[in-house]
This record gives sequence, structure tokens and C-alpha cells, in this order.
Amino acid sequence: MPDVFDEVHRRCREGEPVALATVVATWRSAPQPPGATMAVAADGTVTGSVSGGCVEADLYERSRRVLDTGTPELIRYGIGDDDAYAVGLTCGGVLDVFVERVDGSALPEVEAIAAARRFGQPAAVVTCVAADAGDPPGAVPTDPARRLGRRLVLTGQRPTAAPTTTARPPVTIGSLGADRLDDAARVDALGLLAAGHSGMLRYGYHGQRRGSGVSLFVTAYATPPRMIVFGAIDFAAAVARIGAFLGYRVTVCDARPVFTTARRFPEADEVVVRWPHQYLRTELDAGRADGRTVVCVLTHDPKFDVPLLEVALRHRLAYVGAMGSRRTHDERHKLLREAGLSAAQLARLASPIGLDLGGRTPEETAVSVAAQIVAARWGGSGRPLAALDGPVHPPG
Repeated sequence: MPDVFDEVHRRCREGEPVALATVVATWRSAPQPPGATMAVAADGTVTGSVSGGCVEADLYERSRRVLDTGTPELIRYGIGDDDAYAVGLTCGGVLDVFVERVDGSALPEVEAIAAARRFGQPAAVVTCVAADAGDPPGAVPTDPARRLGRRLVLTGQRPTAAPTTTARPPVTIGSLGADRLDDAARVDALGLLAAGHSGMLRYGYHGQRRGSGVSLFVTAYATPPRMIVFGAIDFAAAVARIGAFLGYRVTVCDARPVFTTARRFPEADEVVVRWPHQYLRTELDAGRADGRTVVCVLTHDPKFDVPLLEVALRHRLAYVGAMGSRRTHDERHKLLREAGLSAAQLARLASPIGLDLGGRTPEETAVSVAAQIVAARWGGSGRPLAALDGPVHPPG
């Protein structure tokens, strides 16, 4: 399926207006998280989804209306006696969807985001999705509705050949209608972007943090999180393939050049021949591995994996898993304790790697590893949904 932003970018460059629908808030068992998008082009083409099918038919019609009028709409979908099987969410959740028209007037902003994505730089779009009279009298502009749909775009700068240790400010395009509001939103949006999260911000009309007149939604176009797979074996090829499917930027690293080739790992974004612990330390020191990075150690060779795990477990990475038998695991723990790792650090190691799915093949093993990574990311139990009570989708 085409990427929604890429489709909007293409249409915008060709002078075709698009209605962009974005989930900006969810409650209870909503099927899609904030940031999920659906685009409706003037020729009726639909790209993306916001609910997995529950409300798309109604949202399609509303999007067509926004295309015609150019007036943004904030729509709430929930469940009720009359709409449970019509335009409501049969899963019992509630979601707010903001629909706006994106056309040639937005091309500079869209091009800036596209350039940032192309060069691996983060970008954020701050959009005013609601404006009301929630602030005290005198604090509200004459026509608050004119704020709806206004955007502030923040992008990184194109990388240069010369290294620099000075953090450069983001490039800012557009305005939300008030300098103080722009300043407050810029600071908080960069915080969300650093975490890789989209979300809602609320302020007064002039940027007061205790105000309630303006609701802004931040769409974070963060750089993809990294998956670093150590060990150039057949299991690594399967893990790299499923990591790419999940949206990670995948690196395969091994010290043995005869096995560590791009031909053997076509799904990897890069293949590196280097001692694993040296490579990971370099990436951590350079800030290219962070709290979103997952590390899969598939070498099951002490001379490789013990120094590597010692480096990995001393940092707050998203996930560190290591392949091996239970005997290998016990011996590895012993060597890591002797290296000075604490019980808390060792507790962060997923070893033996993966969930118990009963799989045997490299592909089945990769599924079990991916399932454990997803569970670690979202706090899942790894148990069958049929054995659990409560909502299937986590609360918004």
C-alpha cells in the first residue's frame, strides 16, 4: 500500500487537492493510534486507513465535503445505540479525526517534510485542530475559527559533510497565528519528535500553557528506529526481513567478511564487517543508537556475544535479545556477572531470545523474536488474547 504522505506529496506537486484525515485522539479500545491517516483525492482514490473499516465510509463522504468547501472539520466517532453498526466503532472505542484540505498552497510545507524524510531528518507538523472560547474574555481572537487548519512545520537541516557538535535549530515554516503560541508549540513538539510520538497539545490563544482555547496536533515524522542484528547466519536474514517489515532501519553486523555480504542480507539497509562490540560502542557514542534501538545477538559465540552484551546492557536500549540454549544462557550470565553487570542490567536481557511459539525454521524463529520485540515496546503480555479480559486494543 502506498505511503499516505508520499501520496499527498505526489498529488500536491501535481496540483491536485487532497483531503487528509488524521486520528488526533483516542479513548478506550480505538483500532488505530493518534497519527493514523487516510487521504482522499479529488478523483476518489483512497490511501491509508484510520479505523480498520469501521468508519471509513462516512469519513470518505465527509472528506469529499472538505475537498469541496476547504473548511476543516473535527469529527468524533464513538459507539451508540443508533450508530453501532452504521458509523460508530463496534469495538467500543472513541476517536477524534481531523479532516483538512491539502492543496498547492501547502506545497512549501509538504516539500520541506519530503526533503527531511529523504535525508533521514526528523520533521513535525503542528496543526490547529480545534479553537474555542475556553480562555477568559479578552483572550480570544475575534474569529477563533480562522485558526483551524493553520500549521507550523519543523524540520531538521540537510546533513553536511563536515561534522559538527553544535545542535542547529530546526527550520520553521508557517505559523499558528501568534508568536508566543508558535514558540510554545515549537518547544513541546520537538519533545514529542525526540520520542518519536505524535500527540495533542493544548494552550491558550497566545501560548499560555494553562490555557484551553487551542488544541494542536503534532504529527511526528521521526527517523525510523534501528534494529541491529549481530551474527551473519540464516536466522539473521529472517530477522532482518521481518525487522524491515516492522519499519526498522536494519543493520547486520559480523566480524567475518566471507559471511557478511549484502547479497546474503538483501533486506538489510546496511551490512557491516566489524567486531560487534566495537561497532555498537561506536554507534552509541555517535548517538546513532538510542532508546528506540533493538539489538538481536544471534552469534551464540562467547568471544563475540559476551563483550557485545556487556556494552549493550550498560545502555537503555529498547530491547536486547540473545540467541542460545539454556546452557549457553547460564554460562553467558555467569561471564556477564563476572564482567560487573548488575542484576538490574542482566534483567534487561531477553535470553534465550523470542517467545515460545514452538517454531523451528529461521522464519518461525524470526516471528517469535518480532513478537517479543513488539510486546516489549507496547507492554504486551505475550499471552493469547482469548485468555485475557479487557479491551483488545490498548487504551489511547
